[in-house]
Amino acid sequence: MGHPPSHDNILPKRIILVRHGESEGNLDGTAYTTTPDNQIPLTPHGIEQARLAGERIRRVVSNDGRSQNWKVYFYVSPYQRTRSTLREIGRSFPRNRILGVREECRVREQDFGNFQVEERMKATKSAREKFGRFFFRFPEGESAADVFDRLSSFLESLWRDIDMKRLVHHRRCDDEINLVIVSHGLALRVFLMKWFKWTVEQFENLNNLCNCESRVIQLGAGGEYSLAIHHSEEELIQWGLSPEMIADQKWRAKANKGDWKDKCSWYLDTFFDHLPSVPCHSSSSDSDDNGNIPCDQNEEKENNAIAAAECR
Repeated sequence: MGHPPSHDNILPKRIILVRHGESEGNLDGTAYTTTPDNQIPLTPHGIEQARLAGERIRRVVSNDGRSQNWKVYFYVSPYQRTRSTLREIGRSFPRNRILGVREECRVREQDFGNFQVEERMKATKSAREKFGRFFFRFPEGESAADVFDRLSSFLESLWRDIDMKRLVHHRRCDDEINLVIVSHGLALRVFLMKWFKWTVEQFENLNNLCNCESRVIQLGAGGEYSLAIHHSEEELIQWGLSPEMIADQKWRAKANKGDWKDKCSWYLDTFFDHLPSVPCHSSSSDSDDNGNIPCDQNEEKENNAIAAAECR
């Protein structure tokens, strides 16, 4: 997430990730052999999906009409199918509820190369399954790791926009700000990976979003963002989150901002499972015969771990 803003009262209440509607490429892979990926249009069904998605998103951000001070700000990939999706989503929102919209190239689709030869692409995708989705780079294209790098840059810019109040302008501080990002399946999975600091292994187990499906990252009362506020445990399981990841989402939903979690299993257990647990007690030496660390020195090491791992 980069560096969180210092002004809590202007944090977005929700960040909603939306995949584009059904495209011609989703129906027929040969479309990519004659049409540049960025120019692939939506199907009529994709247009209808986007309209329905707009209605669902409006119900979410307005809390089914109970909220009176909600606003939305949109980010959209420059591809035709995402722009068309946003256009249809926008039909559900009156002008006075829209703070703005920005075309953002860094949330574009993973680059698979230029015109895609169908048989070659099938063989390439088969090789990707053996190699691993995150690090496999398409010839003349990108890997998911490359997408991670540009999305990391986007998140830094996003936090600056929030911290400097570029999204709200003269709006009241009590407005409920909702960010909606219309993008692509892999890019949105990578966004979640970066946001919640998931590992490569955890990313590999995530399932792709369906067309016009969304993920709602919502701010909890304690100042942490979580998927578990809006979404059920059954949904999180369906999306490929492990029991440890789900437990973390539930913790985030109620945690106070900046709290240090006693155990962040995919950072601590994965690398330091050989270390004994550390009870907190006083001692004049660096450690006792069992390798336990005194309270004061343990606190310093814990603070260092927080800064290094950034894992709450």
